[in-house]
Amino acid sequence: MPIPHRPPAALLPLTTPIRKQAARPTSFNVIALLPLLVLAGCASQAPAPPVPPVSPVPQPAPAQQTPPASRTQPPPSAPSVPAGFAAFDAAAYVLLGENGAAVARVVLDAPACPAITVDGASRPMALRAAPATLALRHNPAKGDAKPSAFPLRTCEAGLPAGAASASVLGRALPLPRALPQRIVVIGDTGCRLKKSSNEYQDCNDPQAYPFAAVAAAAAAWKPDLVVHVGDYHYREVPCPDGSAGCAGSPWGYGWDAWREDFFRPAAALLNAAPWVVARGNHESCERAGQGWWRLLDPRPLRTGRDCIDPARDRDGNYSDPYAVPLGGDTQLLVADTASTTWKGLKPGVPGYEEYRATYRGLEALSQRAAWNIGITHHPVLGVGAELKDGKLDWHLGDTGLQQSFGSLNPLLLPPGVQAMLSGHVHLWQQLSFSSPHPTQFVAGFSGTAEDMAPLPATLPAGITPAPGAVPEQFSNWIGGFGFMAMERGAPGEWTVTVHDRHGAVKNRCQISGRRSVCSVTQVQ
Repeated sequence: MPIPHRPPAALLPLTTPIRKQAARPTSFNVIALLPLLVLAGCASQAPAPPVPPVSPVPQPAPAQQTPPASRTQPPPSAPSVPAGFAAFDAAAYVLLGENGAAVARVVLDAPACPAITVDGASRPMALRAAPATLALRHNPAKGDAKPSAFPLRTCEAGLPAGAASASVLGRALPLPRALPQRIVVIGDTGCRLKKSSNEYQDCNDPQAYPFAAVAAAAAAWKPDLVVHVGDYHYREVPCPDGSAGCAGSPWGYGWDAWREDFFRPAAALLNAAPWVVARGNHESCERAGQGWWRLLDPRPLRTGRDCIDPARDRDGNYSDPYAVPLGGDTQLLVADTASTTWKGLKPGVPGYEEYRATYRGLEALSQRAAWNIGITHHPVLGVGAELKDGKLDWHLGDTGLQQSFGSLNPLLLPPGVQAMLSGHVHLWQQLSFSSPHPTQFVAGFSGTAEDMAPLPATLPAGITPAPGAVPEQFSNWIGGFGFMAMERGAPGEWTVTVHDRHGAVKNRCQISGRRSVCSVTQVQ
């Protein structure tokens, strides 16, 4: 039986006065890269303590178009940009991968990779992926499809630990901090164009598709780190004729759809801090996996793991988990769950042994630190619901992961994991348990159309995300878009705030060990 929610008096009400805070300029805008690219050849646990108030953030001013730069012709071997170069056909960002290794990545339209300057020393970036048009991946379940065109070059360079500065094409890159204090969590950010369920989000309407506003507000919150819990790409099919809401949207799995679904709206947040990226089911090989490996996965790109050859999808669809140290005996554990399924995974089917291996990897990694925060796109311990015939049809924790992980541990997750961050369910949610399960947060509310039915303030008797999991605290927000933020406290403690698309605080929570509690059970 679920334990009724009892919000503690220690948590501050949402009416607590909040201090004013000036927004940090979100200086990187991909439009501004255009003149710089033209010149590139010439530039070388306990009762929860009171939650501290968090300021709402002002809306940043619209980005200003940079005047055209000089048409100086660079040497033939240096990166150059043709006169017809599109303003948003460029991106620069920093990813954190295995053991927290930082990699700077640039996507640009140029005949060669640019140089990167680290602590005043210039060196070349390496080519990760050359421009290419990749053959059509047959996927009858997705309806329309076409070859994936990636006309831009993806370049990268590892950043040494402790680097004080780094820049590329004249733009400063955000560098990782040894002890990040402020973390933004977002997920499910693309604009949904889905033929099979006749779902066509109004990608042209910033009210209906607000990811750009969410990203700008999250950037103005001044994070030290950004965590994306997966599903970046949703523009899979053409907008229907006569639909003004998405008219003209690119579609398919090539760069043009990736640009509009992720790199353009996320520009301010990509410039604000390094990112930790989890892979979602929308980035599986038969969907947007080719772009995932070219653009976002922080590990080296190798033949066979690039989702190009369908015969090698077993390599491309599964990858080992890794740890990102956060200092203070705390780390993130990032797991690739792109190919799990709510239908379940039984012995002998693809994915079962792969996810058993994922569990073993998570368990081994978790022994490196006292406090572990797991990241999986699919929530092992979350819930959602749809309305069918006027009744709630409950979606419980991911069955595929529960069956594969559960074959090794009935509690589903390693004992060293205190909290889980996930997406996939298009809402914000918190669950804490009286059973020895880690607290679960779901942050799939940052841009994609939200299709979950309203949930009750208290879980009904018999509803639990997994066998043996006993919910003790439950909070949710359905129908609103925004981001989640985490601020470090004492060891094993984090203050969580839930922000709307403009940065206003809608809920406050406290993580202490494996338990969490929020001040509002149901955000309206």
